[in-house]
Amino acid sequence: MKPPTEKVFQAHGDRLFSIAYTVCQNREDAEDAMQDTMIRYSCAKKEFESEEHIKAWLIRVVINRAKDIRSSFWRRNQANWEEEMASLPFEEPEDSRLFQAVMNLPEKYRTVIHLFYYEDYDIQEIAQLLGCPGGTIKSRLSRGRTLLKEILKEDWNND
Repeated sequence: MKPPTEKVFQAHGDRLFSIAYTVCQNREDAEDAMQDTMIRYSCAKKEFESEEHIKAWLIRVVINRAKDIRSSFWRRNQANWEEEMASLPFEEPEDSRLFQAVMNLPEKYRTVIHLFYYEDYDIQEIAQLLGCPGGTIKSRLSRGRTLLKEILKEDWNND
């Protein structure tokens, strides 16, 4: 099974962009990672078992591509993501604070928290996507939550 690229893009484009943005912390790089992922999908001579298999494959590819982009020489020598924050729309001020706190986490915690809370993956699914043991994912999730709690507590105390 391999649905047309346009159909897959409509079904998963927003999710892929969101995941790529979590890794890249930059709109343009996230779009590049997402587009590269869709190109790889359209060129792949692979048959997928199910819609879940397609989704998992796309997420794995977009994470890898976003990491490649983030670690490139050009990306390492650009301005930071905080300038991008001003252009993102948030319904509530608390949403902006939470997003900023998540984005300030180290990448290994940020990615796991995004997949768990925003994409609703369970620990085993995240472990499969990232190629890590389930215990590592649990540990990263726990440490990420602790760091978020500390960051948000500081913000709360400063207000």
